[in-house]
Amino acid sequence: MLKAVLFISNKKQISLSNRIENGKSIYLHPQLEINNNESFDLQFTFNDEIVKFRNHDYTWVEILKDDIVANQFTPKIIQLKNGFFIQANINFGIWEIKSNDNKTLFWRFNPENSNSFTSFSKNADKSITQARTINKFLVLPQLLFTKGSTIEFSRSKIPFTAIACFTDHCDFDTPENLETQRLFFAKHKIKVTKGFFLNHFSKRNDNASFENESHEFLKWIDDGHELAYHSLSQSLKIREESIKDFKSFKPPLPSIPVWIDHGYQPYNFSVYKNHNLSDENYENNLMEKKIKILWNYIDSGTATLGVINQLNSNDFTLNSFYKGSKSLKLKERLGTLIKNMTIHYYANQKIIKQYRNVAISFKSVFLERKLNYLFKFIVSLFGIAFPILKVFFTWHKSKKIPYKQAKYSSLFFKHKINQNDFYIFQTLKMVDFKASLCETNIEKLVAEKGVFIAHTYFSLPMTYHKGKMFKTITTIDEAVDENFGLLAQKVVNQEIWNPTLSELINYLSKLEEVVLDIDENENVYISQNSGVAFRNVN
Repeated sequence: MLKAVLFISNKKQISLSNRIENGKSIYLHPQLEINNNESFDLQFTFNDEIVKFRNHDYTWVEILKDDIVANQFTPKIIQLKNGFFIQANINFGIWEIKSNDNKTLFWRFNPENSNSFTSFSKNADKSITQARTINKFLVLPQLLFTKGSTIEFSRSKIPFTAIACFTDHCDFDTPENLETQRLFFAKHKIKVTKGFFLNHFSKRNDNASFENESHEFLKWIDDGHELAYHSLSQSLKIREESIKDFKSFKPPLPSIPVWIDHGYQPYNFSVYKNHNLSDENYENNLMEKKIKILWNYIDSGTATLGVINQLNSNDFTLNSFYKGSKSLKLKERLGTLIKNMTIHYYANQKIIKQYRNVAISFKSVFLERKLNYLFKFIVSLFGIAFPILKVFFTWHKSKKIPYKQAKYSSLFFKHKINQNDFYIFQTLKMVDFKASLCETNIEKLVAEKGVFIAHTYFSLPMTYHKGKMFKTITTIDEAVDENFGLLAQKVVNQEIWNPTLSELINYLSKLEEVVLDIDENENVYISQNSGVAFRNVN
């Protein structure tokens, strides 16, 4: 049944002697050391074809033409043509089946683009960095073979339901709209992780901060929300003062574990190494402040009609986004499609930089009549023309390829800074609440038992953004209000779990502690659980 097992790391392959013993895969090699190994694959080749897999929505799906991916938050269960079910004994890592080889299963640990975060260089050039994720397994990763029932685990605290989590960036919060937001969420009984500026240092005098509005933020806590640092201030101080603020600030509450990078603050997770902050110093400061969860500029994509579930990589394709933007005029639709090509499909910083140069120089030349920008516009246009045309010429294939940062559907993952692990979470950018939280999307999320961790700007004031929350400076848009009402009803009906970010990570991280085994009769059973809901499936 199990033909071969390979250990693949740093482009080296080791063939492992293997056998199936009492329904469990046993593979050995004297040089094999997988604990403390940051990135490797186990490749299993079977004698029989893989015919079905357990999908992210907890349904059985036949193997067709697309590649199959199952991450640490989705079931790792397949069925062979001979009738045997195969299940992972732990939830770590990612399963991948290539569409052109349905007899081979890859069990991948920290592959490229799976656990990514953003880094900025000293000249503000952006790059994508792979997390330093050290594998520490409770038991050796093994396959369990059975013709009986398998076991799947719930992502949601309300067993096998959808999850809606909001993380808000406070860039445009004022004392007035902050209260309006809070009363709006109290009306709908929706919880959020609310970003805040600790210090009042801002280019805008009316920016809200804990320094000036602590009484209002404490009301958010009383309503069941959690607060998250959005760096420490809206605007930049000189570098020395900023670093001093970071090292010396006192948490205003006993527990604020979430940090969301803002701007180019020198103490941000994305840039601290450029400003003479060592890993040890940075780690110690985060630990001292009890900060354990970080975000820094990684979105799976942008929510719109049909794009809502971070675990469904099919949501994050050019085709899905183009279909979801059908209400826009053709010019706007093509513009947003090209933006998605550069930022999400290619996710190549050189192409993104050229795209932004085109946008800036176009405005300068054609709107502001600054002809000295014409050369820059032409050079940048040529720089992005080929990759964009390549997509259009290969549209039949390109439109179905998941975005790089969405392929493995990472919700959050561990990253080691010096000696300690911190969680980094990825988000779904959500600005248009009319499209993102329409009834169709909410029903889709429920049906797929899906998940989103939204990256929002609730108080966004710019008029060119469609579907924003505020209709005027003081009033909520009626359609947005209606959509949140629909979402709230699903929460009341327990069809959707609405946790804060910390609640979500605290629950989902328990999946790391689950261990399955198989008895002498080849029945799969739970040998270790930490309170995660489960059920039998076959």
